[in-house]
Amino acid sequence: MIQVGIIGGAGYTAGELIRLLVHHNNVNIDFVYSTSNAGNKIYDVHQDLFGEIELSFTESVNLNVDVVFLCLGHGNSTTFLNKHDFASTTKIIDLSNDFRLSKDNKLGKRAFVYGLPELQQEAIENASNIANPGCFATAIQLGLLPLAKAQKLNATIHVNATTGSTGAGVSPGGTTHFSWRSANFSVYKAFNHQHLDEISESLQYLQNTTINQKNTTDDILFIPNRGNFSRGIFASIYLESNLTETEAYELFSEFYKDAVYTHVSKKELHLKQVVNTNNCFIHVEKHGKQLFITTVIDNLLKGASGQAIQNMNLMYGWDQKEGLRLKASSF
Repeated sequence: MIQVGIIGGAGYTAGELIRLLVHHNNVNIDFVYSTSNAGNKIYDVHQDLFGEIELSFTESVNLNVDVVFLCLGHGNSTTFLNKHDFASTTKIIDLSNDFRLSKDNKLGKRAFVYGLPELQQEAIENASNIANPGCFATAIQLGLLPLAKAQKLNATIHVNATTGSTGAGVSPGGTTHFSWRSANFSVYKAFNHQHLDEISESLQYLQNTTINQKNTTDDILFIPNRGNFSRGIFASIYLESNLTETEAYELFSEFYKDAVYTHVSKKELHLKQVVNTNNCFIHVEKHGKQLFITTVIDNLLKGASGQAIQNMNLMYGWDQKEGLRLKASSF
């Protein structure tokens, strides 16, 4: 039984982590750190956890836990780790974007591995520190990795992806409160979303070249949208390809044949298939010269906390599904 800590315990990703970890057979939650809620019961903030956990939030940090999950705002993980020197034996799983890029993946003696299991499972299994991927980055990469591996990304990539309101975090804002979000739809950060860089690094790593011999971020035209639902990401991707639909389906199926949570479907997809699960479902179609790929994930699970636990399971050599046996509902 390992001891884990959670830093930044009041947000959506931390809430998901707690819900999953209280039922993980190999884990005990040692502490949940939150300066704004110190002394309050965890179930006072994450109210569905009433009856599940009796811990209170704390401002104290046990620097010797086996694993610590960082659920802090982007840029804050580095600051926190510089102030708190965890034991060299403590494994760190960071859910921010601080360490995702190769130019940023070191802090002192710690080196972070990019934690997308479908991309580099072996590296994760041997890692001590993980940079958990972004939610949009997960959905989009999983729709493109098989093509990169086969050297088939040779055209401009068009992506239109929509996320639920939980993707914006727990702090209320002008575009997250119910009266604005309900029955509404909007675009944000068109063509310059922060997840583009990590997507580009992964594609270049597999294809071993820049697409069209240019900067890869110039070849991914990404339009992120805000949807009027709470959780999930639906990504639509298309690019010119000489693959037939059958060839594309076989390519994707072969690439993901050993993946525990990523599955290729011959049927069209919808969000309710994956919400409340750690799954990614993928569908491919061919329309003239265009290869059309759709992917669906739960942004809080496969896009954040579920993937973080999947990474922890890999680091310890456990069943990847431990603590993650979740089922979606069609209703």
